[in-house]
Amino acid sequence: MQNLYGKVALITGGNSGIGYSTAKDLAANGAQVIITGRRKEAVENAAKELGATALLADQTKMADIEALAASVAQQFGKIDILVINAGVSKLTTIENATEQLFDEVMNVNLKGAYFTLSRFIPVLNDGASVVFISSSSASKCTPQTSVYMASKAAINALIQVAAIELAPRRIRVNAVSPGPFATEIMEKAGLSDPKIQEFIVSGVPLGRLGIPTEAGKLISFLASDDAAFITGAEYMIDGGQSLNK
Repeated sequence: MQNLYGKVALITGGNSGIGYSTAKDLAANGAQVIITGRRKEAVENAAKELGATALLADQTKMADIEALAASVAQQFGKIDILVINAGVSKLTTIENATEQLFDEVMNVNLKGAYFTLSRFIPVLNDGASVVFISSSSASKCTPQTSVYMASKAAINALIQVAAIELAPRRIRVNAVSPGPFATEIMEKAGLSDPKIQEFIVSGVPLGRLGIPTEAGKLISFLASDDAAFITGAEYMIDGGQSLNK
């Protein structure tokens, strides 16, 4: 479609999963794409496949976030699309939660995401689009997800305030909340066992896991001018899983 021709897009955590698929779809629609990540080899390999620019950054470190914003401003001037995707998922009961696990999840999913937006606001063009990757877990009460759920629920609150604050510059801020997707983050969370996935799928009315490209296309839509009147919204993409209360 090439409806993003001439726009510059940055995707954090763009070397795998939904971030990678989003970067691929944005590039296919004409955007100049920058991806970030913590693992040098993974980010550089992904960027080569995508025809994108690779920049190293750890979303848990303020110095990295600020250096990333400065580097992007120096190399590209302003950007038009910011996809804040980097995140982690860790499971624990509330009783057995550790401070280390709590801090790890919150530092990436909330603090890192919050300050990525904060430090990139001066780098955004007027009329830019910001898309946070939240999660259906933010509104679904599942055992052992308390920390992860809290981090994503906070993101959903953040986008509403950000949408109001940035509206005078016509900068739109929205969230996409994936349900169970076949991605690397599911493996890292210990959910890749076929029996576990079968159980998860049993709670999805559409009867399957999501495919990263499906989320990527939704994010590309929100990044485009076709969504110019949409801000402060959360888009659930979970195969109907959240309908099962």
